[in-house]
Formats: sequence, structure tokens, C-alpha cells
Amino acid sequence: MINVHEAKTNLSQLLRRVAMGEEIVIARSGRPVARLTRYDSVDEPRVEGRDAGLFTVPDDFTDPLPVDTLEGFYA
Repeated sequence: MINVHEAKTNLSQLLRRVAMGEEIVIARSGRPVARLTRYDSVDEPRVEGRDAGLFTVPDDFTDPLPVDTLEGFYA
């Protein structure tokens, strides 16, 4: 367990330790507030067309927005 000041001062070193598998608890006033752990991503290959058919572009998609909608951007 390390305190917040030490974590801020030594963040790069802590990240190296975490990358090696260590788990670090960060405390404020001696009370644990956060856990720093390694992020293990699951990289799935992208599949072209996986979401095909889930959305249909409406015919009026490129039409100008209604005036009341446009006014909301400038309110």
C-alpha cells in the first residue's frame, strides 16, 4: 500500500511494476481508495460487416435540420 503523494511522484515506476503483474493499493490518510492493476485487453479481430442490417439510413438523413433544433445549438 502506498500513499497518494508517493503514487503521483513515482507513477512511471508503479506502472512498470503493475505491468509485471504486481497489484498496488493507493491510500489516502492510511485508508485504501484505489487499486492499480494490469489491464489485460482482449483483442478480437475486427469482422467487416458484423453489424450489417442493424441500422438503416433514413431518406431524409442529409436534409437540413428543423429550425427549432438548430436554435438549440445556439441557446
